[in-house]
Amino acid sequence: MKNKYNQTITACFVGYIVQAVINNFAPLLFLTFQESYQIPLSQITLLVTFNFGIQLLVDLLSVGLIDRIGYRAAMIAAHIFSAAGLILLTVLPELLPVPFIGILISVGVYAVGGGLLEVLVSPVVEACPSDNKEKAMSMLHSFYCWGYAGVVLISTLFFSIAGIGNWRILALIWALLPLGNAFVFTRVPIAPLIEDGEKGMGLKGLFKSRLFWILMVMMVCAGAGEQSVSQWASTFAEKGLGISKTAGDLAGPLAFAVMMGTSRLFYGKYGDRINLERFMICSSGLCILSYLGISLLPVPGLNLIACAACGLSVGIMWPGTFSRASAALPKGGTAMFALMALAGDVGCSTGPTLVGMVSGVMGDNLKMGILAGTVFPCLLLIGLLVSRKGVRQKYLNRLRNGEFTRRS
Repeated sequence: MKNKYNQTITACFVGYIVQAVINNFAPLLFLTFQESYQIPLSQITLLVTFNFGIQLLVDLLSVGLIDRIGYRAAMIAAHIFSAAGLILLTVLPELLPVPFIGILISVGVYAVGGGLLEVLVSPVVEACPSDNKEKAMSMLHSFYCWGYAGVVLISTLFFSIAGIGNWRILALIWALLPLGNAFVFTRVPIAPLIEDGEKGMGLKGLFKSRLFWILMVMMVCAGAGEQSVSQWASTFAEKGLGISKTAGDLAGPLAFAVMMGTSRLFYGKYGDRINLERFMICSSGLCILSYLGISLLPVPGLNLIACAACGLSVGIMWPGTFSRASAALPKGGTAMFALMALAGDVGCSTGPTLVGMVSGVMGDNLKMGILAGTVFPCLLLIGLLVSRKGVRQKYLNRLRNGEFTRRS
């Protein structure tokens, strides 16, 4: 029974690579947009906010929509929107009288795909029969990191060979990935998230749960803690540390992505031997230290090391919070995953926006912006400590009831 879902899980892995492409390709072009279209840094910041803001809105609307149209149709639509946005990015800035509006519309289109993917991919994998849900979730989210690393590495190589001026060609190449995966999702089996005859908690049940709200705050901080550095890593390396674009992309976002993926891959492989709660607490502590290292250390080389350490520290935060929610609230259903994705995208939007705004106020000093972002891993650590008793008790109750063996 499990084997027939291997293709589904593989397609979900590719779905997160698509998510990585649409979230991280445009930030590599921020300085190019700024120079080619004379777009100020304040408007460049708006691109990040708008991307995750649209994803946030889609997350909210998905609460009731996905159950009505079905996971398959929604997954296909997500990939088509992702491809369409990348394609529009190559033409709209030149067609419209204000290039920034063209970029903004393109970002909005692929953000719809990104928002749907964020809601859909994790519950589809969660529903597939597997022996260890937490390991599978961490492995799934590691593919976002490998996708992120691939975007940076392949894009950097392409720009080095073909020149940054040919970025539109690369955008069209990247668009082929979601188009191909959309076709795959027309064929693979998709398991139901909640067993037949069972009833989900629904919005009312979720909103009454104190633990759910703590997990939502943690998800905001997980998204903010990750994206506050990753969205600005390339610009920080180039502008803040004064190194070339190629070196900046390799030393900044690529190192961040590889270390984040390594953390998730490590837990995906050895998660059955590691206490998730302790792993997340230690990671939060390392994240705080890495933020301080990026912003306060006076040596550029140490700033880059701290940036890579930040990637390692945030790796478990997003999938770990999803896993804690799944274990503690097993009947949360589509509504829970949609709202958790909503919270994550709130963090993905507010984190980089806070960094950009503080940096602008401080004379485009990104170090000071990242220092302000330290608030997010601090709040995540507090949430972990506050929620640990409630999550553990619900997990033990499910273990006693034998719920973990039902769909394995």
